[in-house]
Amino acid sequence: MAFYCHRCGTPLPPGARFCSTCGTVVNAVPGAGRALQRPRVGRVLAGVCIGLAQANGWDINLVRILTVLAALFSGGLVAVAYLAAWVGIPEEPAEAVSAYPPKI
Repeated sequence: MAFYCHRCGTPLPPGARFCSTCGTVVNAVPGAGRALQRPRVGRVLAGVCIGLAQANGWDINLVRILTVLAALFSGGLVAVAYLAAWVGIPEEPAEAVSAYPPKI
């Protein structure tokens, strides 16, 4: 997957932390490239938004806001798509839950 500086557009190697041309800090996207699954931790309703955000490296709050706005202004089409994703996207396996923050 191509990786570019968001400021100057210079192509960067996948593990870069700084742009070699302009020196801008490059934020690594945590969790990008994960399998599309509904996680058991961090859900609000069914885990569809957080699953999509983690699989694509998007901001979860932005995905949730856009989903609510789209559901309100699409005449219910996005709400039906959300329900279909709830049924269609598999839930994260139970053994993967221990990979989240350690127990205190």
